[in-house]
Amino acid sequence: MLSLAARHRAPVQYQPQETWPGHGSSLQCDNAKGLKAFYDAIKYGPNHLMVFGGVCPSVTSIIAESLQGWNLVQLSFAATTPVLADKKKYPYFFRTVPSDNAVNPAILKLLKHYQWRRVGTLTQDVQRFSEVRNDLTGVLYGEDIEISDTESFSNDPCTSVKKLKGNDVRIILGQFDQNMAAKVFCCAYEENMYGSKYQWIIPGWYEPSWWEQVHAEANSSRCLRKHLLAAMEGYIGVDFEPLSSKQIKTISGKTPQQYEREYNNKRSGVGPSKFHGYAYDGIWVIAKTLQRAMETLHASSRHQRIQDFNYTDHTLGKIILNAMNETNFFGVTGQVVFRNGERMGTIKFTQFQDSREVKVGEYNAVADTLEIINDTIRFQGSEPPKDKTIILEQLRKISLPLYSILSALTILGMIMASAFLFFNIKNRNQKLIKMSSPYMNNLIILGGMLSYASIFLFGLDGSFVSEKTFETLCTVRTWILTVGYTTAFGAMFAKTWRVHAIFKNVKMKKKIIKDQKLLVIVGGMLLIDLCILICWQAVDPLRRTVERYSMEPDPAGRDISIRPLLEHCENTHMTIWLGIVYAYKGLLMLFGCFLAWETRNVSIPALNDSKYIGMSVYNVGIMCIIGAAVSFLTRDQPNVQFCIVALVIIFCSTITLCLVFVPKLITLRTNPDAATQNRRFQFTQNQKKEDSKTSTSVTSVNQASTSRLEGLQSENHRLRMKITELDKDLEEVTMQLQDTPEKTTYIKQNHYQELNDILNLGNFTESTDGGKAVLKNHLDQNPQLQWNTTEPSRTCKDPIEDINSPEHIQRRLSLQLPILHHAYLPSIGGVDASCVSPCVSPTASPRHRHVPPSFRVMVSGL
Repeated sequence: MLSLAARHRAPVQYQPQETWPGHGSSLQCDNAKGLKAFYDAIKYGPNHLMVFGGVCPSVTSIIAESLQGWNLVQLSFAATTPVLADKKKYPYFFRTVPSDNAVNPAILKLLKHYQWRRVGTLTQDVQRFSEVRNDLTGVLYGEDIEISDTESFSNDPCTSVKKLKGNDVRIILGQFDQNMAAKVFCCAYEENMYGSKYQWIIPGWYEPSWWEQVHAEANSSRCLRKHLLAAMEGYIGVDFEPLSSKQIKTISGKTPQQYEREYNNKRSGVGPSKFHGYAYDGIWVIAKTLQRAMETLHASSRHQRIQDFNYTDHTLGKIILNAMNETNFFGVTGQVVFRNGERMGTIKFTQFQDSREVKVGEYNAVADTLEIINDTIRFQGSEPPKDKTIILEQLRKISLPLYSILSALTILGMIMASAFLFFNIKNRNQKLIKMSSPYMNNLIILGGMLSYASIFLFGLDGSFVSEKTFETLCTVRTWILTVGYTTAFGAMFAKTWRVHAIFKNVKMKKKIIKDQKLLVIVGGMLLIDLCILICWQAVDPLRRTVERYSMEPDPAGRDISIRPLLEHCENTHMTIWLGIVYAYKGLLMLFGCFLAWETRNVSIPALNDSKYIGMSVYNVGIMCIIGAAVSFLTRDQPNVQFCIVALVIIFCSTITLCLVFVPKLITLRTNPDAATQNRRFQFTQNQKKEDSKTSTSVTSVNQASTSRLEGLQSENHRLRMKITELDKDLEEVTMQLQDTPEKTTYIKQNHYQELNDILNLGNFTESTDGGKAVLKNHLDQNPQLQWNTTEPSRTCKDPIEDINSPEHIQRRLSLQLPILHHAYLPSIGGVDASCVSPCVSPTASPRHRHVPPSFRVMVSGL
């Protein structure tokens, strides 16, 4: 420490004892001897104008705090501790060297230059480093830069390094000495916190090639030299500039470069000190301060001289203090300016490149400017590291080509459905289409087209529509698909129900089921759907939810991470509502299967679609089960999910429409009458009631054939009444023959065939009167066959013998068997109303064959 006396200079020497981590070396400071030397100089020496010096923080801080009592100004050229920046505690302290806190504005400027808004700090547990870290926190706080993590360590930094990595800190601001620096970078290598994704900013006042010295100590390094250098590559060091790089003349008339050459020539083998330029500029600061103080005294009216200063002269002490604050000149270390006693110097930035430190820029505190030397700073990536893992939230959207392809398939399906609709409307009066209920067919087509239309809505996501629109689509597409499904299959099942109701009618009463009733049935099914959907929408509506997945690396290799987002239509109780809908649709499918099974034996193709309904239900059920399962498993892959859902809807709708309409189209083109003919129109059921022997019924298939069926039924009834009357006549004849055997004339054997001809039911196709006329004419033409005629050869015989004679028995059989055959055969379902005589085999004689009728009406024992 050197004190400037009023009359002469008196240096004060001290022996370094205390260890202090300084810029470039560790100084040994003896606090006791340093303080004793200062107080001895004050007490025994001449009056001093200023105190120049002070390196050790402990000694300098004590002296600087006590100078205000003696009105002395202290100027230091090497004390960088941030403690001395407190002007309330050290109002008379100045220094030409920037403090350790002076690097913080430079770091702030560097962070802003590369747009680093998020940093972390790693600090050694030493007061000097903690003070710098605290000041840096205050500097960054007001500049919208986030310190995401603050870590400190005493001996082992690996735990702190690991925490920094866990918090995704990319820009690390370190405050530690060179011995700890080696440990820190070894830990960084182990945690892979180096390279293109990370940037380390540490103090730049370490000794040259410090890593070589530190690594030479076996116990201080945890990794190999190449690993240490790999982790150190690209770090940026921050420190004050020892000498200005500008080639302009200073206050001494020499450029900084000329001064450096002169200094190197005169130090004659003594090791260089990085503070020599600040000491040189300090002398000039003192000279300029004393000069301004003397000018101030000369201009005052007190006529006081600088030599008249004493420790109690507060006024002259203030004049010297103010003159020091006004210092402003260009020295070998740059522009020398004080702000609150702190030197506004130049801060340099160096970067570790290929095992050496290279200057890459400097910060001018006076002008608050940062200058990056062109093409000197090198980052290990193609660009500066990001201050954090850039998370690019990317919405997983449906591929436009995929959407276009499936939309094209959907349009083709809708065109096919429109063609079926045109075919159905155009041929609605054809017998084939008319019997298949064209109105119900239209509903099936409408349901298929609604199902097709839902595909367009399922493919619209956040890449096509806004969030609000997407939320609306969640509801709309659910309604359209549900209503379309119920409309198509409800109409199909309603048609099948009508066939089932008609042909499974036990009482066989005339039954007419019009299309209006079928529409009511379909409407009821839709009403159930609407009730479910309205309750769903009112109680727990579908909302747009966004699912965030784990981060993925960028496929392009950029220093970013992709966080996939996926939109869903969900609500609180999604499982319950889906269960209700699936249960209702499942019951509807089971009902359709039941109807298809029950009507499987109805062999009129125009009426019975049971085979095609079964095939449709089977395909739709299997595809829905598979589609729902695969869709649930691929919910995180929207393209796959949409493709599966769309293909399932297209397949189900297409197969259903084709199974319903393609057979009709083919039949109408090839053989339109075959579909309406009853190839095997016969049902047999067990009848438990006694009166079922004569029960017959005509079932109405549709309204168009009702009148014709009623006419056939009336004709059938009339013919049956005629048969009954003829039966009575024959019975009377038979009874007469049995009651008067002795008076009966013997009927000759050659007349048996003629009597059978009379009793032949084929002659009863005319009216009852006509039948009686035939019988009368026949008897008139054969008078010998009158019942009262007797043959002389037979009158004398015994009556009992005559009755039991073979002739009588043969005669009775010839009369009774046809009557019994005719009377009882209809009760077992074997008589065709088209026949008025017992049906005979094709091999019967021509006389027993009936003439084919002009129409046929089935009369069965149903």
